[in-house]
Amino acid sequence: MATCSISSDSTEEINDPGAAPYGNFMNYYTFNPPENRLSLIPSTLLQDLGYSDDHGTTLILDVGCNSGDLSVAFYKHLVKEPVCGEESDRSKVHLLGFDLDEALIQRAQQTNPLPSSISFIPLDITTDTNQLQDYLNQRSCSRFHLSLCLAVTMWVHLNHGDSGLLQLISRLASLSQHLLLEAQPWKCYRSAARRLRKLGRSDFDHFKMLKIRGDIAEHAREHLERHCGMELIRSFGSTAWDRKLLLFRRK
Repeated sequence: MATCSISSDSTEEINDPGAAPYGNFMNYYTFNPPENRLSLIPSTLLQDLGYSDDHGTTLILDVGCNSGDLSVAFYKHLVKEPVCGEESDRSKVHLLGFDLDEALIQRAQQTNPLPSSISFIPLDITTDTNQLQDYLNQRSCSRFHLSLCLAVTMWVHLNHGDSGLLQLISRLASLSQHLLLEAQPWKCYRSAARRLRKLGRSDFDHFKMLKIRGDIAEHAREHLERHCGMELIRSFGSTAWDRKLLLFRRK
């Protein structure tokens, strides 16, 4: 789940499944398939949140979408294919996925089975949110109705420090009516740093200076509720990788 700028000398290392310092694993969904999350999320989620057939346009954002496999699977999980003779909900629900890795986005675009409902763009959210605001403005919406931030927070945290993590969370809160968050636990940080060292690379620049440690999901919840006007409304449990899936709503 890549979310911050990639240097040119990291291209070859990204092909190693243990060496993606920005989360831009080339074969991510071979070792963490979409079903690991979808099995925890009800297919009625949009309806449960009040986005029914008469709601009008519903916009979903997938942050750090990688090659788009989960974006497409998530969309199909929530928005069923129309039965013959019925109007398709897929004309009303649109998903935008973005990733900073242009090669992954190109793959997502080329394999996208629903181009009229799902789109993918290259974007680094740590430096640019104008494209997201433009997307909303073009559709006469002030926010995305549901944003997904799954296995992204650690990579921003490691590459941009505590301030980068909090800025990411604040930006997503400002853009979202609902936010589905999966934050990697601290043990994943140690594993990521260890993989880099095994490759002969130094630690992430910010790793040893991070003050936000321990229960990262709890830190994120506190920031969202205290500073971003959001509240936790549901936990869908933990994935097979022991990561909590938390759903927040704008108050």
